[in-house]
This record gives sequence, structure tokens and C-alpha cells, in this order.
Amino acid sequence: MPSAATMVQAALGMEGGFAFDVQAVCAGFIYALANANALIVSGQARRVLVIGAETFSRLMDWEDRSTCVLFGDGAGALVLEAQEGGGSAADRGILAVDLHSDGRFRDILYVDGGVSTGTSGYLRMQGREVFRHAVEKLAATAETALEKLGLSAADIDWLVPHQANLRIIKGTAQKMGIPLDRVVITVQDHGNTSAASIPLALSIGKERGQIRAGDLLLLEAIGGGLAWGAVILRW
Repeated sequence: MPSAATMVQAALGMEGGFAFDVQAVCAGFIYALANANALIVSGQARRVLVIGAETFSRLMDWEDRSTCVLFGDGAGALVLEAQEGGGSAADRGILAVDLHSDGRFRDILYVDGGVSTGTSGYLRMQGREVFRHAVEKLAATAETALEKLGLSAADIDWLVPHQANLRIIKGTAQKMGIPLDRVVITVQDHGNTSAASIPLALSIGKERGQIRAGDLLLLEAIGGGLAWGAVILRW
């Protein structure tokens, strides 16, 4: 305590409004976008700064090559603002959200420390199991979000996935029938930055000239919990 969000709020010189943390690990940015959208739609907020940030290097067991070579540190942010829309898929902003979690799978991706142990602990992962759940669940949540809008994968301009690893990204895109030339991929440059990876990919995709105003984007992520979900937005 206090939350990281209030410390960021103070550093920004923001004296009004409210700030809070969202903890859903790699799916954190998706969960945070869903919360921000709900606050705007309900009229409780007009403008929301959504941040994804991680320092996974502090949680690595540097003797475990199955994990320490995969993860990185990073941060990214996105601003959402209330605007009038027509209530159709042609609107800009967040159009559909789909969220899930299932605590039965906690033991395939977790940190073995915490308050109960008095240590910071290390990240532990059953890579094969994580891969199997990731591809299946990411494709399913993305398809559910698309169905809410009456759209299909063919309508998506860009898939902007959580940058877990290239095998999961390729496997999910293939399962959905989305060609890799319509997928923003940045994992080769900074590794898996967990909740930071989607905002980083959005920023880099925009800089590359891939993401342009009016494009329909599909964001999806899965992480420890397991927690996963998808957001469809028009840039």
C-alpha cells in the first residue's frame, strides 16, 4: 500500500478524480480497459488513463531457463474519452468486451512467494499446459467478442495480442483464420511484458504505420489465474 495508481496520480500532479490498481497479470490491460469502458458508459468518468506496467525481471529465477529468457519489463498507456456514438460497430472506441477467469488452473502459472511466505518469490510456469490453454481460450474469447457485434475475424483489420510468445500468437491467429500480416507482433523486441505488452504493441503498431484511424482492432490476452479476455475497439 498504497496502490501504484495513486503514486502515478501524484507524480502526474493529478489532484482530482480517482485512481486504482487492476490485478489480472498478463490479462491486466484487457481487464483495465473493460473497467475504464464501464466507468465511461455509466457516466462515472469522462476521461480515463489506462496503464499497463510490469517489472518481471524482479520475479525471475535466473537459473530457470524455461522462464527467465521469456519475460521482460515494460510500460504502456492509452487514454479513453467519452464521445457520442450511434451504437453500432462503426463507432470509435471500445465496442465489445469478453472476460473470463478460472482459478482451477492457478498452478500452471504463478509466483511462489507473497504475503503468506514472506518472500517475493519466483515465477513458475508449466509451459506446455499454458500453451494449450492459451490458444484454445484466446480464440474462444475473441470469437465471443466478435459475435456480440455480429462480426467475424475477416472484419478485423489488426489482431493486437498479448505478446506472450510467438508460438501462442501464431497458434491463436491460425485457429481464428487471421493471416500473420494482419497481426501486430513485437515480442521479438522486448519479450513477454505481461500487462504492458498490448499497450506497447499498440504504440509500436501506430509508429510503424500499421494501425490507422478507423481500423478495427482485436485485443486479447491470457495470464495467471487463469484470467483471459478480449476487447474489440475502433482506433
